[in-house]
Amino acid sequence: MPHNENVELVALRTDAAIEPATGTPRPIWVHYGSSISQGSGAHTPTTTWPAIAAAAGGVELVNLGFSGGAMLDLFVARAIRDTPADVISLKVGINIVNADLMRLRAFTAAVHGFLDTIRDGHPETPMLVVSPIYCAIHEDTPGPGAFDPGAFAEGRVEFRATGDPAETAAGKLTLTVIRDELSRIVTERAGDDRNLHYLDGRDLYGENDFAELPLPDQLHPDAATHERIGRRFAATAANLRP
Repeated sequence: MPHNENVELVALRTDAAIEPATGTPRPIWVHYGSSISQGSGAHTPTTTWPAIAAAAGGVELVNLGFSGGAMLDLFVARAIRDTPADVISLKVGINIVNADLMRLRAFTAAVHGFLDTIRDGHPETPMLVVSPIYCAIHEDTPGPGAFDPGAFAEGRVEFRATGDPAETAAGKLTLTVIRDELSRIVTERAGDDRNLHYLDGRDLYGENDFAELPLPDQLHPDAATHERIGRRFAATAANLRP
C-alpha cells in the first residue's frame, strides 16, 4: 500500500482458509519519527529509509512515522509502551522546530516524559534516541517553518524558516539546540539506563551529504538520500539488536 497517501481498507477477500499471524521469527523494531521516517520523498513503501534499514538488518519494522506530527505526544509513547518490541528508536526534533511548538524548558520535560512512559512497558529494551538529520534552514534558525513564496512563484515547493536566531536565548528551539539537549538528556539518563543510546542525526545525513544530495524542498530527502540514510542507520544500529 502507498506510504504517502491515506488508505481505507474497505474489504479483504480470500479464496482459501486463512489464520491471523501469531508472531514473527524476526526481531521487532519499533521506530518513531516525522514525515522523513514516514517516507516523504521515497519512491515506494519499501524504499523509505526505515524499510531499507529493516531489510538490511533482518528485522520486522513497525513504523510510527507521523507526517508533521512527531510532537512527543504521550498517547504515542503509550502505544510504544504497549507494543511488543525488541528494539526501539525515536527520531525527535524536526517537527517540533517546524511548528515552533515548544521552548527548551517544555522540550526537556516532554522528552523525559516520553522516555519514562516507554520504559514503563520496556524497562530493558534497547532504545536509541536519534536527533535530526542536517537541515540547513533550521540548523540555527527557529521555526515556524513555512512555504517559500519565492519558490512558489517559480513553480517549486520549498520550505523556509521564519524565526529569529536571536530568540534561542529566550528558549526557542533550533536543530542545534535540540541535538545538544538530546545528547545531554541521554547521557544523564544512561547512568541508570544501560540500554539507552544516542545517535546524532548528522551521522546519517550531514552537511557534506547536503552538498552532494541536497534536500529538494529544503526539508525532505529524495529517494537516493533515503537509501543512504537507511544503509547508514542499519550499520550504526546493528549492535543494538537483541
